[in-house]
Amino acid sequence: MDLNLRKAIRSNIAGNNEEELEATILDAIQSGEEKMLPGLGVLFEMIWENANEEEKDQMLTILEQEAQKL
Repeated sequence: MDLNLRKAIRSNIAGNNEEELEATILDAIQSGEEKMLPGLGVLFEMIWENANEEEKDQMLTILEQEAQKL
């Protein structure tokens, strides 16, 4: 069986509006289930691929700040 997880996740959110996307993200985070992490990773990948350099720098700054709290 050929399972392309990225393709499946992208297909599941295709055509979603902002509210639906936010609900998906919040559900994944609030559930705390490990099985949701790949979906969040694919969403982050989509954001990263479409971000300009300033936006990427902002994300990296936030991630660095959060990593320092660990």
